[in-house]
Amino acid sequence: MSIRKVTIAGTNSGCGKTTVTMGILATLYVMGLDVQPFKVGPDYVDPMIHTFITGNDSRNLDSWMLDIDTVVHLFEKNAINADISIVEGTNGLYDGYDGNTIVGSTAHVAKIIKSPVILVVNAEGVSLSIVPMVRGFIDYDRNLEIIGVILNKVSSEEHYEALKTAIETGTGVKVFGYLPKMDEDELPCKHVGLVPEEDMNDLKKKIRVLVEQVIKTIDVDLIIKMSNRPRVSYLNATKFSFEQIKPPQKIKIAVAKDKAFSFYYKDNLELLKMMGAEIQYFSPLKDITLPEDIDGIYLGGGYPDFYAKELQGNKSFIQSIKKGIMAGIPTYAEFGGLMYLSQYVEKQNNEKANMAGILPGYCRTTQELSKSGYVDIEVTKNNVLSKKGYRIRGYEFCHSEINMLSDDVSRCFNVVKRRPDMEPIIWKCGYSIYNLIAVYPHLHLWGNTDFAKKFIESCNKYRMANSLAI
Repeated sequence: MSIRKVTIAGTNSGCGKTTVTMGILATLYVMGLDVQPFKVGPDYVDPMIHTFITGNDSRNLDSWMLDIDTVVHLFEKNAINADISIVEGTNGLYDGYDGNTIVGSTAHVAKIIKSPVILVVNAEGVSLSIVPMVRGFIDYDRNLEIIGVILNKVSSEEHYEALKTAIETGTGVKVFGYLPKMDEDELPCKHVGLVPEEDMNDLKKKIRVLVEQVIKTIDVDLIIKMSNRPRVSYLNATKFSFEQIKPPQKIKIAVAKDKAFSFYYKDNLELLKMMGAEIQYFSPLKDITLPEDIDGIYLGGGYPDFYAKELQGNKSFIQSIKKGIMAGIPTYAEFGGLMYLSQYVEKQNNEKANMAGILPGYCRTTQELSKSGYVDIEVTKNNVLSKKGYRIRGYEFCHSEINMLSDDVSRCFNVVKRRPDMEPIIWKCGYSIYNLIAVYPHLHLWGNTDFAKKFIESCNKYRMANSLAI
């Protein structure tokens, strides 16, 4: 069986691959196709855009946090029933997790899932020099199938025709079309999670304008025609069966989901479902209390600092979640969730916003990103999410740090950020109190499914204890 799939890659960050991807996704959707989007790497924002445009949940494919079989599995199981799958790359085509390897790069993922690649090239101020640039990307790895180019920021139709002729003659690959230089105000906002409800119509209008441009200047029909490729064979498909670890009865996990908490890998939530959980969403911004009869809480990342006033104003919900966590409901909080559970958040202008006050410490926003990037994690103490000795990889991108004000909080994670030609940075994280663990790194639970299994077991243990108490 074959799958229609294309990876949209870039020569570098900022070349326009996200704009091109948005335009192609929206055009395919307008054509009536069932489009399955994907994003290479750990990013949350681009997948939110993909989902907004297509109506289908975008999935992350990360070949550093996940092994090869898992990348294949997550791609194939989500792509198999779609009319076409579009994978948006990250950074430059060959840029891997540490700058010295292609592991984690767009090229690496495209090779794993055997996807043809279209290279987005910024054509601003370039003429014949574009040929050796494109040729270099093709020649660097002949095992990668680059089928063509889309040009961005083209100055005129004449400019495009000259570049098209030069590239196709000089490299042998197809030029699928171009986008002209467009003002930033004309382009859809990348931060969908921060777009107020009243601005959604403007966002939709900008996407329609982008579609009109794509229809005029990019041959989407040819992209569809050239996208058909065979499925990929697993090295070991048996590891993706989780029937044996489902709890005896379905447990209910409450997941925070609103504009303040929107960063989740969809496959994380589906893995918990596969292991027997029922997911019930709630909003710390709008709800008065936690959902009833829950066995676990999952607080993801997002924009709690942007919505700090609204969050601190919802005192009824803060009391509800504080009561629930202190009563022992198993809770997993990532990044934004950690910030929300702290005493307060202090911004760089010294403005403070009170939070839920469950973790005995406060978060302070910073400009530094010294700890940001991919990290290796070793569990040093048992907790509701993992056991001592477990290992997983994660990604940390935060402009804040937590300052603990009590020694009652255990630190369960040893986190290592490796740096080329430099000593690694090592720190403690995984703050545990009550039946809660709060972490800064975002974890893709498919990187080690034992983490999801342990959380399910913790939730099931809580349910059983409550049943006996009744």
